[in-house]
Amino acid sequence: MPNKKEFCTVRSCFLFFFLISIFNLQGQKLDILLKGGHLIDSKNAVNSPMDIGIADGMITEVKTNISVKSAKKVIDLTGFYVTPGLIDMHVHVFMGNEPGAYIADGATSVMPDGFTFRSGVTTVVDAGSSGWRNFKLFKEQTIDKSKTRVLALLNIVGTGMRSRFEEQDVSDMNPVMTAHCISKLFPDILVGIKAAHYWGDFKQVDLAVEASTRAGVPVMVDFGEHDPPNSIESLFMEHLRPGDIFTHSYSYGPKQRETIVDENGKVKPFVFKAQERGIIFDVGHGGGAFSWRQAVPATEQGFLANVISSDLHTQSMNAGMKDLTNVLSKFMAMGVPLTDVIHRATWAPAQVISRPDLGHLSVGAEADIAVFKMQEGDFGFLDVRGKRIKGTKKLEAELTLRAGRIVWDLNGLGAVDFEK
Repeated sequence: MPNKKEFCTVRSCFLFFFLISIFNLQGQKLDILLKGGHLIDSKNAVNSPMDIGIADGMITEVKTNISVKSAKKVIDLTGFYVTPGLIDMHVHVFMGNEPGAYIADGATSVMPDGFTFRSGVTTVVDAGSSGWRNFKLFKEQTIDKSKTRVLALLNIVGTGMRSRFEEQDVSDMNPVMTAHCISKLFPDILVGIKAAHYWGDFKQVDLAVEASTRAGVPVMVDFGEHDPPNSIESLFMEHLRPGDIFTHSYSYGPKQRETIVDENGKVKPFVFKAQERGIIFDVGHGGGAFSWRQAVPATEQGFLANVISSDLHTQSMNAGMKDLTNVLSKFMAMGVPLTDVIHRATWAPAQVISRPDLGHLSVGAEADIAVFKMQEGDFGFLDVRGKRIKGTKKLEAELTLRAGRIVWDLNGLGAVDFEK
């Protein structure tokens, strides 16, 4: 049995180590420290190695040499690129099983969480799958259940993209109800209006613009499926406004859709003027809307879409598109710098949809972060017609954080090693 003096010594040691442990816990103010990665953040003009400290789901520090003693978990990202979580501004995620449905509540759409985090995407914008009549079902069925942040463009057609036939129903293109759904009911989720797949003249676009004027949001237009094609010069200069969006910019289907590059391989002069005017050009790769014969000459002549997006759905992800990182890699294969492609999938779309809280790594922002490895080798990239170009670099998502939580970890960068 210890004597009084020995007991006091033991008690003193216990108290000392207890106080030290409390001090250490208090000193660990960060939940996660991302250490040594090369940050690319166009909003803040960052393109260099820096550390990121995360606490309570938010970015609390961005600087060089943050002390590892301040963090509960330290992840060494030396040799990796760290970017804001990608924003995919054109997807279709209103998945369902309604008989006969195409994209709205149909099997062509996908559940976002299965296809976002693994490619570094933390925010998606559903591009008009639903209209005001079925948006509440979309919200309940998908948006409310997803870890991915799901925003949406509301279709000018009340039933959204249920089928090509419903999308021709002018009587269901209601600017008042569409605008009301956006501005009065769901202003935090609905960030724009979609006009798509219309076989007629400019009527659908004009009704969408009317609704968007009422709601104070941009319009995205998919201007295909007109036979003969309608004039995109008229669309850009007479019907759309600065801030409105033209999607499927590199599509080639000259019998139904006027192209931005003519048959001689030259970008039409009014396309540059439209972009200067403020028309936003979106890639919207999809299953049928990205052709090398448009993208390569356009890029070589200095025309580049403002936003790079995937048009994710079942018919695109298993064909030439793959995922958003693959689409970004395609632009690198055409000579576009990494910083430029990351900008077009982060801060650029955030500005287009008026969400300045997204797409950057500022202190105080929610910790939506993507970590990429740049693979080097001999790669092939397909367009929607099965044509290939080769590249030597390809992005691969290694780690994705959504609101400060690891939601994708390809090789266990954030894990502890197993010990027997």
